[in-house]
Amino acid sequence: MDELIDAAREIQADAHVPYSEYRVGAALETEDGEVFVGCNLENANFSNSLHAEEVAIAEAVKNGHREFSRLAVSSDRRDGVTPCGMCRQTLSEFCDGDLVVLCDEGDGEVTEYTLEELLPNTISQETLE
Repeated sequence: MDELIDAAREIQADAHVPYSEYRVGAALETEDGEVFVGCNLENANFSNSLHAEEVAIAEAVKNGHREFSRLAVSSDRRDGVTPCGMCRQTLSEFCDGDLVVLCDEGDGEVTEYTLEELLPNTISQETLE
């Protein structure tokens, strides 16, 4: 678990956050153990900003991965940040409800959720049929 949190912390240095000054990093682990990282990238038109979780999953999918086991998220404030609703929905497109989501509280403390706990009754292909 520590390595995944460390990866999420390290990628924060690459964040582009001139407006919020709130750095977020995410590390997404595939079922076969490969890790993809992402950081938030803000834009003056806030709706075009990218979240760390989105960047990580896009990189993993771009590299052919579709099965994931764990996600770690961390902010530079070590405040237990969780994926936002939009990121939760994006994760649910590729991950089952049992995806483990690790949220960095700082000082070695990590809160663990499942994606289903964070996003019950998700919108899915089945709900659209």
